[in-house]
Amino acid sequence: MTENPPIDETQPHLRSLLFAPASRPDMCAKLPRSGPDGVVLDLEDAVAPSAKAEARIHARTMGEELRRQHPDLAVFVRVNSLGTEWFAGDVAESLAVELTGVVVPKLESAAQVNQVLDALIEANRSHLRMLAGIETAAGVAGAGSVLEHSGVAFGYFGAEDFITDMGGVRTDDGLEVLYARSQVALAARLAGVPVLDQVVTAFGDDERFLADAAIGRSIGYSGKLCIHPAQVPLANRCFSPSAEEKERARALLTVWDEAQARGEASVAFEGQMIDEPLARRARNLLDG
Repeated sequence: MTENPPIDETQPHLRSLLFAPASRPDMCAKLPRSGPDGVVLDLEDAVAPSAKAEARIHARTMGEELRRQHPDLAVFVRVNSLGTEWFAGDVAESLAVELTGVVVPKLESAAQVNQVLDALIEANRSHLRMLAGIETAAGVAGAGSVLEHSGVAFGYFGAEDFITDMGGVRTDDGLEVLYARSQVALAARLAGVPVLDQVVTAFGDDERFLADAAIGRSIGYSGKLCIHPAQVPLANRCFSPSAEEKERARALLTVWDEAQARGEASVAFEGQMIDEPLARRARNLLDG
């Protein structure tokens, strides 16, 4: 059986990644207040075309400032996608040396990842980690080639752009993106990179966010994109094992280890049969 590559433990653990427009330095300065694991100064969708040039200056300045004031905070800048008139200027002008990484939206192939890496090298920013956005039909189809690239450190699934590209309709239950969402999680697991789940645009609906995050976690996502500070503690909670989950995992492993010592390959625990896959899941939960 082929083993999947392990997740790189040297990467920042991103349960929550909070976005703010780079054109709003007042908002960017407040990003750490809600306790996110990482923040993104956004030059893409959140910034009007007429404001992008000035936003680059703010992104560079705020990136330096946030890293100086919060050295344990992962700080990214999201540039505009390849093929836009803004990509080259974003890479050349907005990326502070101190950043954790760069978020690149709408990637669809390994060749495009190479183009981004070439641009980073030219800008003397090749040390930055790349967070690859998978948010188009071609991106989902090519998710493996993108996420398996050695230049990619993280991925995320963008449901809103994906369903727009598909010509579909977004619904409350999200069934229209479940296949693509699952495909991206699968590709990330095979590549051994952490992947962040789609945004919930209804930022005032905590129950909807919690339910959506629970689905994301259940299919293998390690964190959530957040568009409002109120979503951050919810994401941190959802993507961290609860005390009850940890206690149950320890109890399960105790029973399992005792069964193994007796030479048994499966054993009953709380009304269900457990075997090595369930024991491995419990170990992963406690190690996470």
